[in-house]
Amino acid sequence: MIEIDGSQGEGGGQILRSALALSMCTGQAFTLTRIRAGRTKPGLMRQHLTCVNAAAEISGAQVDGAELNSQSLQFTPGPVRAGSYAFNVASAGSCTLVFQTIWPALMLANSESRVQLKGGTHNPMAPPFHFLERSYAPLLRRLGAPVQLRLQRHGFYPAGGGEFEAVIGAAREALTPFDLNERGDLLEQYADCLAPALPSSIARRELGKLGSMMGWPPEQLRNAGVRQNEGPGNALLGTLAHEHVTEVFTEFGEKGVTAEAVATQLARDMRRYKVSQGALGPHLADQWVLPLALAVHLRQQPASYSCTELTPHALSNFEVIQHFLPVSIRTQPLGNAHQVLLTPA
Repeated sequence: MIEIDGSQGEGGGQILRSALALSMCTGQAFTLTRIRAGRTKPGLMRQHLTCVNAAAEISGAQVDGAELNSQSLQFTPGPVRAGSYAFNVASAGSCTLVFQTIWPALMLANSESRVQLKGGTHNPMAPPFHFLERSYAPLLRRLGAPVQLRLQRHGFYPAGGGEFEAVIGAAREALTPFDLNERGDLLEQYADCLAPALPSSIARRELGKLGSMMGWPPEQLRNAGVRQNEGPGNALLGTLAHEHVTEVFTEFGEKGVTAEAVATQLARDMRRYKVSQGALGPHLADQWVLPLALAVHLRQQPASYSCTELTPHALSNFEVIQHFLPVSIRTQPLGNAHQVLLTPA
């Protein structure tokens, strides 16, 4: 039984999600205590509970403590079963985070799985669907894990109601680690503005401000076609597609924040990435390490990647991964960036 203190490091839901994913992948049980102890509302929230229940369903796990606001959880997985599943976060909670929790285990199953997910698809503090589609999924495919994603409906906070489908291929025998230390040439850069059920001036102002700050012509500024009944909501996305990696940066509009402020923050994030030597931005660097560590362990081959920043999320993830896998994760400076090195222990 692996014991994890959920208040350590970043101290949030990432620790729970990574522990669930790795527990299912390795068959090792764990106990998690002091879950989100430092948060304003500690314990399991609705989307965290959906992650636990989804993990239990696909692995036939025995679970103790799977209740709203619970601050301790014991999870003993059984064999992961490929199949067709549907999971619904009954709120605007992020269904992309639920998907990322079960994705690694399903890709190691013995056949293809199909998953339908409902909830928030574009949430602050969670990877938007477009990030999964454009940034994360292409790297998984390159790792040897086939996946198809299809967005059926956008879902924004606070209404939720989004929906997407994922088809995950069996990858255990194909996973092959690789180094990702260079971005390669810049191939394409553009912005999308999602603003359903909001005045059209909001999208126009956000795109105009972003275009002026980034020096992008009108053809690189897209007012995305979103059905009005999928709102209200507002997400401004900037995509930087390089030869070896695509990064998607997102800034969400909210009451009291001007369209110009939203665009300005997004431009700052993209400029910060552009001047760094790191291949991966801060969020992708955090999320890429888990599937890469699985490939390093299964093939007994080292791998590395560079990133612009090592966030508390990423450092906590490194710790959780090393609880479950005999993989060493080290970091070192790389110019104005960082390099993460994974080796079989």
